[in-house]
Amino acid sequence: MFGTSSRSPLSRTVPGQGAALPPQMTAVVQDGYGGTDVLTIKTVPIPVISAGDVLVQVHAAGLAKGAWHVMTGTPYLLRVFFGLRSPRQQVAGHNLAGTVMAVGEDVTRFKPGDRVYGIGKGSFAGYAAALERKLAPMPEGLDFERAAAVPVSGLTALQAVADAARVSRGQRVLVTGASGGVGSLAVQLAVAAGAEVTGVCSAGKAGFVRGLGAQNVLDYQSEDFAASAGAYDAVIDIAGNPSLARLRRALKPGGTAALVGGEEGGRVTGGMIERQLAGRFLSMLDRGHRRFRNVLAKESGAELERLNGLLESGAVVPHIDSRFPLADVAAAMARLESGQVQGSIVMTVSGT
Repeated sequence: MFGTSSRSPLSRTVPGQGAALPPQMTAVVQDGYGGTDVLTIKTVPIPVISAGDVLVQVHAAGLAKGAWHVMTGTPYLLRVFFGLRSPRQQVAGHNLAGTVMAVGEDVTRFKPGDRVYGIGKGSFAGYAAALERKLAPMPEGLDFERAAAVPVSGLTALQAVADAARVSRGQRVLVTGASGGVGSLAVQLAVAAGAEVTGVCSAGKAGFVRGLGAQNVLDYQSEDFAASAGAYDAVIDIAGNPSLARLRRALKPGGTAALVGGEEGGRVTGGMIERQLAGRFLSMLDRGHRRFRNVLAKESGAELERLNGLLESGAVVPHIDSRFPLADVAAAMARLESGQVQGSIVMTVSGT
């Protein structure tokens, strides 16, 4: 992950280097799994990039729910992919927006000076390496902070709304968890597709969700979205805790539920696998009359470019709940877990 030389490692490994680079950077490093005490601010060497990588000077990094799961190491199944006792990727974070500083010898789409956003290998740092195929050009008119809020949340919302549920004009669509990073983008994407959208959130966030374009808002604490059977052509389930029976009851015959979240299944699997398997089983039993489709975001720059036109036109606007410097990562995590977030949290990075 890190170089060991006191000089910039890029001076000997990357022909596509732009401006001179410092040998070290500030980063949020995760040494194990647990609470925020496993996250420390350290000075480390800048990443060494490989032939297919891009080195990005990070200006902003989005804090999504996935970063909390990686910090805590829960559900435990994640450790199979990220590291059994501690994360293999020591620097925390994935979402980023910034400026290309160097490119590997096989990179053809980007050059030093380009403004990019996407998914990197440790974005809570001054610099991050990222696979070329996981980056996209930043949309015109979008600043770094708003761009950094998009990658994982935007891809998840897009693939749930457009691909899994295939939302179209005139449909009635329900979005659970409508006020969060994924939900706020899903509401806007469904509205942009011409749907009549109902958002589910807490009463205190109703105004925010209406401001996203939702025609109707339900308070999940006092209103049952399944009370009117067969009311919706599609359900985008981001909350991850309504039973599949309730989701099915809310769907019209022929309707689709896109299953994004799984938050009630315990510490081993988190519930996602159980919901996916149960959803497939229900779809088979229903013989296609009501479908359950699982959503796991494809991390792709080409997929991000599908969003660029909507972001540039203003049809979809990433909303920033709060901003934190890297040094306040513990406070940012606490905000993420507070249940009060409206939109996305962003880490601001100086790039040094």
